[in-house]
Amino acid sequence: MPGTLVYRRLELNFHTQYAEAKERARTELELLPGTPGTLTLRTITGQRYWYRRYKAVAGKEVEDFVGRQDDEAGRQAMQERIDAAAWMQSQVRQLRTLGMQVADKDAARLLVELHNRQLFAAGLVLVGTLAFMSLLNDLGALAIAARTQDIDLARRQALKLAAPVPFLETVQATLLEFFPVPGLAPSAPSTSVKRPGAEGLRVDVLAPGEELGGVKPVPELAWHAQTVPFFDYLLQAPRAGAVLAGGHCIPANLPDPARFVWHKLYSSTKRHSDTAKARKDLQQAAVLAAVLADLEGGALEEAAAAAPGEVLEAANTRSTALQALLAAHPAAVDALHAALHGA
Repeated sequence: MPGTLVYRRLELNFHTQYAEAKERARTELELLPGTPGTLTLRTITGQRYWYRRYKAVAGKEVEDFVGRQDDEAGRQAMQERIDAAAWMQSQVRQLRTLGMQVADKDAARLLVELHNRQLFAAGLVLVGTLAFMSLLNDLGALAIAARTQDIDLARRQALKLAAPVPFLETVQATLLEFFPVPGLAPSAPSTSVKRPGAEGLRVDVLAPGEELGGVKPVPELAWHAQTVPFFDYLLQAPRAGAVLAGGHCIPANLPDPARFVWHKLYSSTKRHSDTAKARKDLQQAAVLAAVLADLEGGALEEAAAAAPGEVLEAANTRSTALQALLAAHPAAVDALHAALHGA
C-alpha cells in the first residue's frame, strides 16, 4: 500500500510572493521592532517632537523618539519604514494562511533584536526546529512541523563583531522577561535563557564540540555555548535565508538543508532518553530528504560525501525507518541509499 506524502509543493506564485518578502527584508539594515505603529506628536518643554508609538511586546506600548516637528525628512523616512513594516505584516499574514511556517511574536521580537545587532551578519546561524521550518519556506515546501518553544543559535567560529555584543543584554533588550537557565553541573555557567512558565520560550546557544552537553566560552557574546558533536560539519556552509515570525520576515543564516538531513539522522540516534525528540529529528530529516530529492538532485549525495563517517554510520541505522516514512517518495529513498552505499 502506498505511503503518505510527507510534503507538498507551494504554488509558484505564492513562493514568489515569499521570495519578494525575503528579498525586501534582506535590504533592511535595521527592522522596526514590534508592530508597525504610528507617528505621534508630543510637546516637551514647549517644543514639539515626533515619536513612533507601537506595541513592543504583548501589553507593552512604547514610544521611540524620531525627531523635531520641523524635521520633515526624518518624519518622512520613519513613515516610509512604518509603511514597509505594515506591508510586510500583511504579507506574512497571507503566507501563514497559505500554510507557510510562521513562528510566534516572542520569537519575532528576539530575532529582530539579533538582526538589528548584526549577529546574523557576523555569522550566527539558526539551527533546530525553527531552522527546519524556515528551510521548508525557503524551498517552497508545505509540511506539518511541530510547534517549538525553543530557539537554537549556533556559531562555528568566533563571530565577526567589531566589539562584543553581550547575549544576556541582547535578550533583555527585547522587553521580554528572560532568566538564565542553570547549568547541568552546580558550577557550570549557563548556556540558555528562558521565559517564565512551562511553555515559555527557551533560547540555547550551541557550538561544535566532541562532547554532547559540554560547555565552552563565547567571548564575543560574553556567554557560553553548549557543545554538540559534528556541529562543525552542520555549520560549514550556511545559506542566507529568512524566518517568518509574528508580523516580520527576519533575515537569518540557515544550515545547508542536505547537511541538516544527515546531522538530524545522526542526532535521532543519540537521544536515548528522549524518544519524542528522536522521532522529531527523524521526521524532519525525512521531510527535507524528500524535498531535496525532488528539487535539488545530487544535494544529499554531495553532503554525504563531506560528512564524517560516524554521522553516516548512525544515519545508516535509520534506513528501515526512513523507508517506512518515505514510502510515497521513492526518489528520496533512492537518493539516501545512493549517498550511503553508492549508486
